[in-house]
Amino acid sequence: MNIKNLFSILLMGFLSYTYSQNIQNDSIQKNKFNYKALIIPTVLIGYGVIGIESDQIKYFNSEIKEELQENIDEKITIDDFSQYLPAASVYGLNAFGIKGKHNFKERTIILGTSYLLVTTTVLSLKNTTNVERPDGSANNSFPSGHTATAFAGAEFLWQEYKDQSIWYGISGYLVASGTGLFRMYNDRHWLTDVAAGAGIGILSTKVAYWLYPKINKLLFKKEHNTKVATLPFYNGKQIGVGLSCSF
Repeated sequence: MNIKNLFSILLMGFLSYTYSQNIQNDSIQKNKFNYKALIIPTVLIGYGVIGIESDQIKYFNSEIKEELQENIDEKITIDDFSQYLPAASVYGLNAFGIKGKHNFKERTIILGTSYLLVTTTVLSLKNTTNVERPDGSANNSFPSGHTATAFAGAEFLWQEYKDQSIWYGISGYLVASGTGLFRMYNDRHWLTDVAAGAGIGILSTKVAYWLYPKINKLLFKKEHNTKVATLPFYNGKQIGVGLSCSF
């Protein structure tokens, strides 16, 4: 397997995912979670977790590492920036007048929730799994935080703009896939780290959209407009004042 074949496998997998999301029901329908949307991220996370102990998958990880190292001339640190590009694109598109599904406040709450879930999950797993990085620099390789951030942003871009054009979402997933590939290319992560990171990122954003109505209701309760009006009356015998209240 050479680097071109590896990239093709990753690319086709994630393109298949975005296409499948376009033809199936959205994961958020009338505030109900569509559990079919959990299949892809669950498979990705499961593959990564199984790979921690599986000798066969570890061997596959090593083969990919060797293939990549043979093609490395110098490290390219674009992944430090590309991880944020899909999410930033949502705000950029809005700034250019291409409106997404939610306004600034709404999408910021959703993205913030997603990143909070990503950070909590990634740090917890890094501290408990203690997987050594391919370059031997540390024991916090699993899962890939850069990849999780990138795929959280890609799913965010997909959810906000898939009704405008599927190409917005596809481009976000291409950038996220490239981020994961460069994490391996730079000898910072194994394929299993990247797969799990992708699953965590996708799942975190899906959950964030599901939680948004509840979070919004909790943080921004609508103020009740209470109106009180008085009206004098005379019925021929009595004089008084009527009170009218609306809530």
